Amino acid sequence: MFKYIKNDLPASVVVFFVALPLCLGIALASGAPLFAGLISGIIGGTIVGALSGSKIGVSGPAAGLAAIVLTAIGTLGSYENFLVAVVLGGIIQLIFGLLKAGIIGYYFPSSVIKGMLTGIGIIIILKQIPHFFGYDSDPEGDFAFFQVDGQNTFSEIFSSLNNISLGATIVGFIGLAILILWSNVLSKKGKFFQIIQGPLVAVVAGIVYYFATSGSSKYGISSQHLVSVPVPDSLDSFLGQFSFPNFSAISNPQVWVTGFTIALVASLETLLCVEATDKLDPHKNVTPTNRELLAQGTGNIISGLIGGLPITQVIVRSSANIQSGGRTKISAIIHGLLLLISVILIPTLLNKIPLSVLAAILLIVGYKLAKPSVFKEMVQLGWKQWIPFTVTVVGIVFTDLLVGIGLGLAVGIVVILIKSFQNSHFLHIEDKSNGKHRIKMTLAEEVTFFNKGAILKELDSLPRDTFLELDVRKTRYLDNDIIEILEDFAFKATERNIDIQLTSERGIVENPPSYIEFFNLRKKSA
Repeated sequence: MFKYIKNDLPASVVVFFVALPLCLGIALASGAPLFAGLISGIIGGTIVGALSGSKIGVSGPAAGLAAIVLTAIGTLGSYENFLVAVVLGGIIQLIFGLLKAGIIGYYFPSSVIKGMLTGIGIIIILKQIPHFFGYDSDPEGDFAFFQVDGQNTFSEIFSSLNNISLGATIVGFIGLAILILWSNVLSKKGKFFQIIQGPLVAVVAGIVYYFATSGSSKYGISSQHLVSVPVPDSLDSFLGQFSFPNFSAISNPQVWVTGFTIALVASLETLLCVEATDKLDPHKNVTPTNRELLAQGTGNIISGLIGGLPITQVIVRSSANIQSGGRTKISAIIHGLLLLISVILIPTLLNKIPLSVLAAILLIVGYKLAKPSVFKEMVQLGWKQWIPFTVTVVGIVFTDLLVGIGLGLAVGIVVILIKSFQNSHFLHIEDKSNGKHRIKMTLAEEVTFFNKGAILKELDSLPRDTFLELDVRKTRYLDNDIIEILEDFAFKATERNIDIQLTSERGIVENPPSYIEFFNLRKKSA
């Protein structure tokens, strides 16, 4: 694993700076203690990172679960009761993994996964614009369209333009300039600029700017625009930040409902992220999905036991890892260790990092996920790809991740049904001589009940006095619904003087007396 440490170490630093505000912001958006977000980030990096089969996926608290957590804490009466549900959710995820439920991740259309990546990229950009200009009324981890501060994605942007903080904006532009210069120019100048990542330089520049302008009311940055990590004043106060589950609440049915909800949503988000991350990976590694569910379940059990939030694999951190050159799971593990070490040893220094600089880092991450070239590529692939893609993007931007994915998946299924309707058979008019139509219909390799409508339409449209050759030599699966359609049509065919020649691997049969018996016999002989 240490073969690519020169790639993984710089990438882990970038992921650390991306993860830090998100851990705190998601905890704030969830109505949980800030330290809970850091706990889940640390466990997601170290424990889940070590157990996972993903080389470049990074786990931590998920923005998509924030609304569920916020509601559940209020419903269950206390955060300690909620932690029981997190532990139960982890156990249920282990069961999912043992039952091989990870296979679900392979059934999401590529267009929907690309839409998910692009939608998240747009969301990151839109959500970071206010933080970039020093307007931090909404937590960093609130990615839903309707925000916890009562505004929505777009009204927040308009509000930020009327409440610009000059100091935060200046240092945000300084950070953005450093990132662009580092990525497009300096990284090509030598190994030094590849090992020392632009985000680290941007953060250091932000801290220097904070100290340099700390006495200025105009250009300085107030504490509300800085990272806010809890700072314990002693070992006892540090240990006092941990919360523990109240297992006496396990008899409450609502705890079990919440636990199952967490397991289901967290597993789905993880599988979606795994599919998306593997698609982004330039080295095309394939993540074992069942092992991933086992790793996530273990992580959630441990997180719940010591006061952390639910964990999933997260596309924002994973994409930052890929974009920064991460090659193995060491990157995810080191990012977790950096979170742990920093909150213990240098929380005061962390609290000098301007949020606008971290927003600049996330703006770059978002742009790389939602490049204009992606839209052009999807349009060129045709309507079957760009319609589900566009619906997914719009759904994610205007609702949330899971709703957007659900809408895209629903449209993708409709597209499949339409193409299935069209492609169930191939119709070829061979000859019209002697006053009698000769028509050949070749059935596809697999014909299911989805194809009923198309086949019924073609059979009913056949004119009188037709000779129909029905070729099933390539058909490996013929749904019973289709066989019944043929059986019913045989009766109509005699009334309309339609002769049917059935061509199969067993030979040619003229006007078979029973299609049900014929195809059942074929199945038995097969």
